[in-house]
Amino acid sequence: MRPVTIAVIPQGSLQRYWQAIHAGALKAASDLVGQGSAVQIAWKAPVREDDRDEQARIVEGFVRQGVEGIVLAPFDSRALVGPVEAAARAGIPTIVVDSALETPQIVSFIATDNRKGGTLAADRMAEVLGGPGSVLLLRYQEGSASTEEREKGFAQRLRQAYPHIQLIVSTEYAGATRESARKLGEGLLVRHGSDLRGVFTPNESTTAGMLLALSGAHKAGKITLVGFDTSDVYVDSLRHKQLHGLVVQDPFRMGELGVKTLADHLAGKPVPKRIDTGATMVTPENMDQPAIQKLLKPPVAK
Repeated sequence: MRPVTIAVIPQGSLQRYWQAIHAGALKAASDLVGQGSAVQIAWKAPVREDDRDEQARIVEGFVRQGVEGIVLAPFDSRALVGPVEAAARAGIPTIVVDSALETPQIVSFIATDNRKGGTLAADRMAEVLGGPGSVLLLRYQEGSASTEEREKGFAQRLRQAYPHIQLIVSTEYAGATRESARKLGEGLLVRHGSDLRGVFTPNESTTAGMLLALSGAHKAGKITLVGFDTSDVYVDSLRHKQLHGLVVQDPFRMGELGVKTLADHLAGKPVPKRIDTGATMVTPENMDQPAIQKLLKPPVAK
């Protein structure tokens, strides 16, 4: 029996988050093989995480190869619409994970409720501050649907539930790397640092970059930082209360469900159009709980 090839295309490969999605996809394929389905994973990521064009070329390349289906984490909510719709016309279905894509021509969308994640971050920020103050929202990258939803959820919750907290929204974007986020963070701390009591960062690279900026300015732990996503460096930062809260997703489950849901669709089974994989607030107080540890250190592909 010729194996069914499912292409899995993340936004990048360096962050633990994407490696966990890879591990989840491989686990799903192994389970399916154990159940008698011949499934193999073709994994390919852009070299640079913010390279929309390369991610589009990867999708187009897999369509030319004639894979049976695609699991895609689109970097941009619009730039990948054309390649995905072309895949659909070629009879190749796509499951979108992590970040939304503005087309109805997908089988299912599997991701965190990102607006809810932003709300969790706002509640934690208000809890730690315990009163009025200025809070900075550091934006990630224009066109990234998942982080834009987190930013909107955070801002909306603060304005509605905590009007005593003044929200400062960055007019600049941090970009896709820790280094670009660090540089912007340093500039924003110089501009707003004397009045700033908190910062919200909506993904792994912005959180890491702001941690570096706060450390360099000797303000780590003094300014409340609430971030998003997991990284090895966050464990010590949480423990030493330099990072006061972290909204954690379940990328392993995202990758696993992406492949299994696509396999069900290819087998003719009905599948949900939307699957919420959940979000959890991790704090210095709960970080050592076994269930939280699994989210902080998800399995990664070897």
